[in-house]
Formats: sequence, C-alpha cells, structure tokens
Amino acid sequence: MRQLYIDGAWTASVSGEAIEVVNPATEEIVDRVPAGAADDVEAAVRAARDAFPSWSAAAATERGKLLAAAAELLTERAEDVARTIATDMGSPIGFALKVQTLMPASVLANYARLAVTHPRESRVGNSLVVKEPVGVVAAITPWNYPLHQIICKVAPALAAGCTVVLKPTEVAPLAAYALTEIFHEVGLPPGVFNLVSGRGPVVGEAMAAHPGVDMISFTGSTAAGRRVATLAAESVKRVALELGGKSANVILPDADLGTAVKVGVANCYVNAGQTCSAWTRMIVHRDQYDEAVRLAVEAASRYKVGDPFDESTRIGPLVSEVQRDRVVRYINRGQEEGARLVAGGTERPHPRGFYVEPTVFAGVEPGMTIEQEEIFGPVLSIIPYTSEDQAVRIADGTPYGLAGAVWAATQERAVEVARRLRTGQVAINGGAFNPQAPFGGYKQSGIGRELGEQGLEEYLETKSLQL
Repeated sequence: MRQLYIDGAWTASVSGEAIEVVNPATEEIVDRVPAGAADDVEAAVRAARDAFPSWSAAAATERGKLLAAAAELLTERAEDVARTIATDMGSPIGFALKVQTLMPASVLANYARLAVTHPRESRVGNSLVVKEPVGVVAAITPWNYPLHQIICKVAPALAAGCTVVLKPTEVAPLAAYALTEIFHEVGLPPGVFNLVSGRGPVVGEAMAAHPGVDMISFTGSTAAGRRVATLAAESVKRVALELGGKSANVILPDADLGTAVKVGVANCYVNAGQTCSAWTRMIVHRDQYDEAVRLAVEAASRYKVGDPFDESTRIGPLVSEVQRDRVVRYINRGQEEGARLVAGGTERPHPRGFYVEPTVFAGVEPGMTIEQEEIFGPVLSIIPYTSEDQAVRIADGTPYGLAGAVWAATQERAVEVARRLRTGQVAINGGAFNPQAPFGGYKQSGIGRELGEQGLEEYLETKSLQL
C-alpha cells in the first residue's frame, strides 16, 4: 500500500486503513492508497504552516525554478503518467497523454513563469498596493481530470508563495502520487506540499473545517461544494469552487450545421462525457432539428467504446460502477419523461468494465431532468428553439453557467449571442480550449477562476500601504 506525503517524507496513515483503486476497464484492483484520518490532516496542516514563512519569503525566481524543474520532469515522464491515468480512471491512452498529462505539464510550466513575472506591487495615489500569498491552501480534487485539476490548484498556489495540503480523489489517485514523487525529486522544501489521500467525509471535511487552513479550493459536485463552503464559513476562510455544468451548444440557423453538430458531439463525449464543461445540450432551430438529430446519431455511431489502451478507442469506461449506475439511471429517467432515445442506451457494450454506449436523446424539452441536471456520462440532449431569444433562455435555463458554445455564419454574429449567455466560457465557432485563459463558472457552477493570471490571483491577498 502507498503512503501519505507529509513534511517532505512518505509516512503511514494513523488510520491503518486502505482504499482499493480499481481499473474501470477490467474491474480489477490495481493499487491501494491510505484512507487518511483527521489526525493526518492535522499533521499535514501543521507542516504546511511551519513551512509557510520561509516559502512565502523565498525569491520568486527560486519558486519558479522549482516549478519549472517539476514541469520538465513531468513532461519527461508523460507517457508513464498517461498510462497510469488510463489505468485508474479509464481515459483512452491518446487523450490521457495529450490532454490529461501534457496539457497539465504546460500549465505547470506557465505558472513557473508567472511566479516570476506576475506583478506583485502597484502605485495608486499615495498608496503602495502589494499582493501577498494567502497562506496555507487546502486543495480537494476530482477523478475526471486527476492530474490537470491538481495542477490547476497546486501550481498557482505554490507560485504565489502558499503552502499546500492536497486531498486527491480516492477513486483515481495515482496521478497525484506521480506528481508528488516529482515534487520530492526536484527538491521542493519539506512541508511546502503535502498529500493526504482519503475519503471526502473524513479528510475533505477535516481540511475544510481546519482553522489552520487559510483557503480551500475544491472541484467537484455542486452538492459537495455547498458542504465545503458551509464548513469553511466557520473560520471565514477563502473559498474557491469549481462545480458542475450543463453547458449549451447553441447552433444559429446560418451556421454550418454539419460542423457544429460533429464538433458538438465530440465535445459532449470527450473523456466519456466526464467533463464538467461538456456541451451536453445541443440547442438547434426547429427548422433544422430533424437534420441535426440525424447528423448527431450518425456522428455517435462512429465512437468506438472499448479498452483505453486500444488506440482506436474513442470512449473508455466510466470511472466506477457507481458512476455507470448513475448514468444509466439518467438514461432511464429521460425515457420515462418522454424524451426519445435515438442512439445508445443502457445495454452493456462489453461484459466487463463500466462502459456506457454514446447516447443521444431527441424530443428533449426544457425542464426535463436530463436537460437540467449534470449526468457526467456520454449523453447528449438535443433541444429545439424557434427564436434567438428562446435559444438564449434555454441556454441560461439551468442552475449552472460553466461553459458553452455558439455557432454562426460569422464570428461577429456568434460573439453577439455569446455575450448574452450567463456562463464563464464560450467557444465561438469551435474555438479551441485555451489553458492560459481563465476558467470558471457563473451561478451554481462555482466561485473564482482557475488557469492563467486570474488563477494565480485567487491565491494572493491585497494590502495597501499608505505612504
């Protein structure tokens, strides 16, 4: 069994208990990690507090140098880390390499640069305004992007001069261990980064409630985010939340329908639909609706479901049996409420593994459960509209506001509609995801931003010196 990483050393959990890590493609146990306890959190927070004065006072160039070395080592080990991610959470190997590993490595390298270049002082009249690190940061990360989500929090926190206690997901925790080994090898000082694996109700809640933690950054479900915020409020610590999404892909009548549908289906199914920003609702003008449904079904038929290590696989397994059962319940609910299942469904495509076929629903109306709630699986809902105003109302008609897309004949027209959407990020005519641009949501999709300079600012306090 693996160990916790506290104060620069690998150490056993006081609980003595283990959590099994399961390969979702084979249903076999591939590893075990500690089920950490509140006492482990106490030790990790104490180590982080002790390390904070020296780390926050270190030269920015020194912090940047260490983060750059970690980014370089992660890049060198990218193929091994990608295989780890494909094994413990099921991403197809090509996606696990390019998106799950190399993109986080580039984000880490960017924060190595920002550690040095991001301005920390400015003058306003007779005041010197300075930015200082928040302090000890607790980070709680999910299983769908098990390395990327860690780096989105840990890299800017360390670059800012904060110290960190990380609780990675217990469902797919192995990439967190690979990153921890890298931090240890490059010489990150003891206590600056600590890892306590375990379950949310034990380790996560102890972190959120701990008075020695100055900030908590959480990515996960909206329900769990509410719990984190409630616990954090007792000590009035800073909270950053990246929560759920039910993102809309708005296709205007003058858009290239074939391209918009093809790219929209791809975005919905990426990472087996286990992406908080996935465009799970396709909103199409009623005059083009039947053709859009036909194109979506045709596109879905080209998605091979299978072994993550088979390079022809486009959809791997869902991360766990619990997640597969959740998605199946939503597919059944969609049919019960009157939506038409036109592709996929609940039949198992393989005898072993937590697989779900790429699924498409037509006849979806605003307010249906599958149109309102985050499913987190390869399930697309196609919704008709008759006017632009109605399309915007449907797009904004959920509790979420994380991402989305708009397609039109011109960029200017798409931007005009995108500006009307209450969501944190909008792709214009298929614009590529930019890991240096801020990412985060409106409404119940969260508080704060990750990535880029705005992501670094989350971990800085502001002080005014009146001269």
